[in-house]
Order: sequence, then C-alpha cells, then structure tokens
Amino acid sequence: MQPNDIIHLSGRGVLRLHGPDAADFLQGLITNDITKAKDGAAIFAALLSPQGKILFDFFIAATVEGYFLDCPAGMAEGLAKRLSLYKLRSKVSIEDVSATVRVYTSAARPARGDAMSFADPRHPALGFRAFTQEAMADAADPSAYEKRRIGLLVPEGGRDYAYGDAFPHEACLDQLNGVDFRKGCYVGQEVVSRMEHRGTARTRIIGVRSAGAPCRDAPCG
Repeated sequence: MQPNDIIHLSGRGVLRLHGPDAADFLQGLITNDITKAKDGAAIFAALLSPQGKILFDFFIAATVEGYFLDCPAGMAEGLAKRLSLYKLRSKVSIEDVSATVRVYTSAARPARGDAMSFADPRHPALGFRAFTQEAMADAADPSAYEKRRIGLLVPEGGRDYAYGDAFPHEACLDQLNGVDFRKGCYVGQEVVSRMEHRGTARTRIIGVRSAGAPCRDAPCG
C-alpha cells in the first residue's frame, strides 16, 4: 500500500453492540481484554468453541454508545446468532449494520472527520482501519492490502485456516495481539492457557521464502 492509498474492504461486515452490559458481556466471551478497546485503540480477538478452536475472529472498536465488531461479511450473521446464544439476561443489543457501515484500510490514518479509525492492532505495517457510512476514495487496488498482509505473514480466517478447525496458537493469534493471557475466563480459555504454558502448539502457519521474494518483518513463521 502507498501512503495515500485508501482501500474499501468489501469483504468485511460490521456488528454493533450496545447496552449497559456490553463490555462485561464481551469480556466473558472473547480471547482479548475488552478494556483495551478505548481512546481510539481497537483490539483483535476471537470467539472460541469450548474446545478452544476459533469459530470467529474480529476487531473490536469502542464507539460512543458501545462497540463495532469488524468481521468477515459472510460470518456476520453467524457471529450475531452465536453471540445471541450467550446473551441470556444481559442488557446488550446486537445489530448487523453491514449494509450501512463500510470498512476501509489505509497506510496512514484517514483525515476525514466522519470516519472512525484505529491502528490495526495485529501489526504496525498494516496501517489503519476505518468505519464510515459514506463512501471514501477507494481507487487503490484492493489486492495491495492482500499482498501486504500475506507478505507480513498475517493469516486470515477462512483463507489461511478453517474456522472451527484451528487453535489460536496455530493461527498465530498469540503473536498478533489477539489473546490476553492475563485476563479472566472466557469460552475455551482453559485449552488456550494450557497450550501457552506447556508450549504444546504442534502446528503454526508459517511463511515460505522464495528467491527474490523474501518475507517482510513478520510476527509468525
């Protein structure tokens, strides 16, 4: 990506969570610490099965009224339903706003005042992501973002690993700021903690170097 490139990530969907219990609700479910999503910073996290496998991964950014969850568009409906299963009596509303909120990525923070932006928490070289209801300039080739992501060895669920089949360590979430090992309990936490402390992750996504096309400074591999 070039410094002025702004790319529309058309393959992303957005859920909106709000209500007095939204923070506590998410904190008891996700792999990361929701309290880190504040002051313009976002987190990368996952929702796991009880067996510790990744069912969904997403970004969470705090809004004035609650949170935006940036997830693969094809998974938005399923994620909303899964979260609803855990809602019980929690005072939290879950809405799919993918039709009205767009997700963009750029090398530099977007200057538009109507865009809510944050640094990609997985790797500083991935730049910024932004939410907006109005279309932004997106003349840049969308493949530029994919080339950057792949070059940095940042895996993406559904492409580089199958949802429901990989543990967080196998998908490098522990090295991409996607897991907080000091927070309280969450779904699948026991399995993830055991793998961390025993070092029992037997497989990981890695990069293969070829002549003339070395991998960049990558967190995984």
